Amino acid sequence: MAEKKHGWKREVAEYAAIIVAVLALRTVLVEARYIPSASMEPTLLIGDEIVTNKFSYGYSMASLPFGSVHDGATRILGHNPRRGDVVTFRWPGDGSEVWVKRVIGLPGDHIQMIGGVLHINGKAVGITPAPAGMAEDDDGSSRPALHFIETLPNGVTHQIYQFSMDGPLSETPDVLVPDGYLFVMGDDRDNSSDSRVPVDQGGVGLLPVGNLIGRVDWILGSWNFAAPGGVMGKLEGIRWGRFFSAVKGG
Repeated sequence: MAEKKHGWKREVAEYAAIIVAVLALRTVLVEARYIPSASMEPTLLIGDEIVTNKFSYGYSMASLPFGSVHDGATRILGHNPRRGDVVTFRWPGDGSEVWVKRVIGLPGDHIQMIGGVLHINGKAVGITPAPAGMAEDDDGSSRPALHFIETLPNGVTHQIYQFSMDGPLSETPDVLVPDGYLFVMGDDRDNSSDSRVPVDQGGVGLLPVGNLIGRVDWILGSWNFAAPGGVMGKLEGIRWGRFFSAVKGG
């Protein structure tokens, strides 16, 4: 009887150790989550499972699995992202929500959209037309989109979608990114509430560095939930070509 009792305790201890190890892994190293919206198309699609490298920029309260954010949050071993990195962060409007965007502006940068073209420090970034794409909306429908390859000043290239060059977010005022903040944007430029939109209007506004969780490096898997039978486990919805693919710019 005593042997069974000790065996039960050992089993509980082993399960507890596994739980602690998993939580430690999520806290310190990586975190996986699904993309719920189309704001980062064509780089990230609805149904992509992304892997965030959590030690890319150091650690703060935002890095914890159930983390929070507050004004003036500091980071341990912290440093800024590269321009062009795809990052996850806690939304300034509600720290329980995790968003993903691309870093466009670093502290000291001037950021502006003119005629649908991104300008950094007064200079237009390079854009090269690509074959038109089909941008997916959050409701699963699709519509044609202009498709470009954008080249940032540090040489990072990535794809973007735009529905037009004169949309509501195609003309913005010049914004100076202050110290301790970042300017982030979605790659689906006309379908992204990002740093061009204030927090009180549902956007990100200028993103505090303390809200960063980490850099998105990989797509672990992908499921097209809008496809017939496209739920997890249904072969019709699996995007095999996106499994274990690197994220451009990350």
